[in-house]
Amino acid sequence: MPIKLNEENNGKLLIIYVSGKLVKDDYADFVPAFERLVLQHGKLRVLFDMTDFHGWSAGAAWEDTKFALHHFADIEKIAMIGERRWQHGIATFCKPFTKAMVRYFDQNDVTEARRWLDEG
Repeated sequence: MPIKLNEENNGKLLIIYVSGKLVKDDYADFVPAFERLVLQHGKLRVLFDMTDFHGWSAGAAWEDTKFALHHFADIEKIAMIGERRWQHGIATFCKPFTKAMVRYFDQNDVTEARRWLDEG
C-alpha cells in the first residue's frame, strides 16, 4: 500500500508514509481517513514521510491538488521527511497551498522533525 497512516497523540498527530509512485486509487482510503481525523480532532499536525517515494501519476497529482485545496486550513504543521533534493522542493512548492507551517527535514532528522511538530 503506497499510503500508510499512523495516528499518534490521540489522533492529533498523523504520520503519513508514502512509497513508490502514487496513483489516483491510493486516495480512496486516505482522504476519508484524514477527514475523519479532522472531524474528531480539528486541525492536525502531520509528519509526512517521503522515504522511498517516487512521485505521482497524473491522476494522483490531480487528487493531491484537490485534497490540498479542500483541506487548506485543516493542518496546523507539516514536517516533511525525505531523502532526495526534489523532495525538499515539494516542501517549498506546497507552502502556498496550505495555511500550515511547513518544514522539510532529511530522513536522518526524524527526531528533530517530531520535536518541531510538538512545539507550540
